[in-house]
Amino acid sequence: MIVTMQPAATLKEITGVIRVLESFGASPSISRDCGCTLITAATSKVPIDAQQVRSAGGVRDVHEDAHPFKRVSRDYHPEDSVIDARAARFGGGGFTVIAGPCAVESEEQIHAVAAHVAAHGAKGLRGGAFKPRTSPYAFQGMGVPGLRFLRDAARANNLAAVSEVMSIDQVADCVEHLDVLQVGARNMQNFDLLKEVGRTDKPVLLKRGPSSKIEELLLAAEYIVDAGNPRVVLCERGIRTYETATRNTLDIAAVPVVKQLSHLPIIIDPSHAAGKREYVHSLTLAALAVGADGVMVEVHPTPAKALSDGRQSLHYAEFEKLMDDVGRLSDFRATVNV
Repeated sequence: MIVTMQPAATLKEITGVIRVLESFGASPSISRDCGCTLITAATSKVPIDAQQVRSAGGVRDVHEDAHPFKRVSRDYHPEDSVIDARAARFGGGGFTVIAGPCAVESEEQIHAVAAHVAAHGAKGLRGGAFKPRTSPYAFQGMGVPGLRFLRDAARANNLAAVSEVMSIDQVADCVEHLDVLQVGARNMQNFDLLKEVGRTDKPVLLKRGPSSKIEELLLAAEYIVDAGNPRVVLCERGIRTYETATRNTLDIAAVPVVKQLSHLPIIIDPSHAAGKREYVHSLTLAALAVGADGVMVEVHPTPAKALSDGRQSLHYAEFEKLMDDVGRLSDFRATVNV
């Protein structure tokens, strides 16, 4: 429920509405929109009597829930959320690039990649330490040593360290070493994991599942926010369709849809969407043009020798060209949005 107070509502009247909502077992929160105080009640133990709320002093309007997700809804939080993680900022009109290898393969490798992507404008360093692979015989990652290498490389180059956490028992190690906890596509509806990362104070990068609707992505984010962590960044990484020319089908329309429904920032992962490096450049520029808050791309010094997803990883020269074009289009987007 969303309660819009009169512009001239007094503190006593606002407090009175809060008390009414609390009497139904709700935990109200307050925000401002267009000069009015909004009081939102995302959950309650029993149904809230809307008429009783409307009759309280100072109330201008009462809206029933329009969506099954509450706290991530723009109805409850009209202003865009801006989430900072070290040098990376998601939201606020900018375009943040996270780059790095699919997997941390060695200390030397991740330091070399970190230096290169930082020199060309990236603000986040990605690299998997725990790798969820389709085949049990594929490289599964370096584990905690990989997290340490990623952390050290990121800090040496003033980048935000981003890596995937796959299970609850990995959360503590990831919180210790990372700036952003990534919940991968396979775990988007691992509700116990969502609640666990929701109990941390680290930003969470939540990837859309390959067969999930946008509403399901936002409901997954709701688990994290409801557990106490409002610092969620959504990630569109392509969905499974009947098309076989690309690894997945990038749902570029998800960006404006999410922007309309939610205050959370959203980025694109063109590497996993395409599965082929030659499409990453175009999809990145499409993400920027459609209003995404950033991208996460895979970069490797020698993709042909990569232990994971080399086919979709950019060469250094390709990343340099991409960042040059991102810079030019970002400048143009800024002038259009003025």
